[in-house]
Amino acid sequence: MVERMTGIDAGFLYMETPSTHMHTLKIAVLDPPAGAIDLDALSRWLVLRLDAMPALRRRVQPIPWALHHPVWVSDRPVDPRQHCFYHRLRDPGTMHELHEVIGRIASTPLHRDVPLWELHLVEGLQGGRVAVVVKIHHALADGVAANAMLGNVADQNPLGAPQPSPQVVDDHTPAPRELAWLGVRDGVTRAVQLPGLLARTVAALVRLVRRERPDDTDVPRPVLDTPPTPFNSALTSRRSFSTLSLPLDDLRAVKSAHGVTLNDVVLCVVGGALRRYLLQRDALPTRTLTCAVPVSTEPADRAPRLRGNLVSNFFTVLGTDQADPVERLHRVHRTTAEAKRVQQTLGAEMLRAWLEFSPPGPATVVMRLYSWLRAARWHPSPVNVVVSNVPGPRVPVTIDGTPMTDIYSVGPILEGIGLNVTVWSYVDRMNFTLLACPDLLPDLDELVGELRPALDELLATVREETPR
Repeated sequence: MVERMTGIDAGFLYMETPSTHMHTLKIAVLDPPAGAIDLDALSRWLVLRLDAMPALRRRVQPIPWALHHPVWVSDRPVDPRQHCFYHRLRDPGTMHELHEVIGRIASTPLHRDVPLWELHLVEGLQGGRVAVVVKIHHALADGVAANAMLGNVADQNPLGAPQPSPQVVDDHTPAPRELAWLGVRDGVTRAVQLPGLLARTVAALVRLVRRERPDDTDVPRPVLDTPPTPFNSALTSRRSFSTLSLPLDDLRAVKSAHGVTLNDVVLCVVGGALRRYLLQRDALPTRTLTCAVPVSTEPADRAPRLRGNLVSNFFTVLGTDQADPVERLHRVHRTTAEAKRVQQTLGAEMLRAWLEFSPPGPATVVMRLYSWLRAARWHPSPVNVVVSNVPGPRVPVTIDGTPMTDIYSVGPILEGIGLNVTVWSYVDRMNFTLLACPDLLPDLDELVGELRPALDELLATVREETPR
């Protein structure tokens, strides 16, 4: 089965360099009976469920002379030896040791000659628990699709994800001539669409210019409004990883007391932690840090999607220049609401439409040259940090009868943006997961340790503040 890669999916491939790895990590912590899970058994279990996760059969096939975006081809029967790996933690097997192993897993890219995923079984956690680390390329799936795949392999299917019918695997790879013809044909079709896209873009920009901007918001302009920090520079290939769970009820209490959204509270907690961390190092900019917030553009009435990306971004502030946590929270709320209105004015599909026209060859060369020159040192970053918030399962999940005690997820870091914060909810908690470049941010655990105090600052105001 051959399927043209969308522009946004292909863009994650073009962005990849030796120091920028465009995979995401999903980590499930399981509590199995003693000896119930080993790598061979886990590999067999996974292969039997590939029909429920069709993205994991897909392999990238480039087009000759980069005439168009690559295509997806369904791989021949998947060989688990190419994808499944084993690790054992050193004593005492705490979460710190697990974080070290996951950081090493995140530090290597995925191989493109096989489907773009790996599964790592990590044993030796205290209490007899194990961790299953899934490394999956962003081109294959965004957070919503990964969540749906989790639902498909969970015993209860808590997300109501669709169960695809068994697939007949077509391992036919088109000949180069056929691929070239497909590239030319689809390129002509794409060119015909360009005038209409230009007209829609101009109309959207006119609407944006004409709309009134509230005086009390400061939606940041990428690059122009980004202050320097130690972690906004050129990356190396190394990664560090850390997590912290916070009670969902605590964040909801702040949300209800102040009349804001749960995502506003998440952003304010991240902003408060970054403010505390940078103040201690005499590195806090006088201007607020900015962030990109990926948001799903999935239609609300659409069945859960099992592959691909339907995502856009808006840009907002973290209020790190505000000492008062309440003022910070309401500033984040006002600015984020306006940023969402700006995104709606432009249209969530606009960026995706333009990405269809990104040229594969030049895009790849430019990104690799930019990375090789370490050019992110020479200019302000687009934003300071990426903060993503994905709703996860609301009920406890079991996988093949084994309880899943926790789940964590994190996206990639980018040249100039050496910190990613991804929040996945699970049952009654919000799991904050951070990925960083340790050569830019060498003490990630200390930053993570500031998340709880940042939330406590907000909780202290709950009884004092009435909803607005």
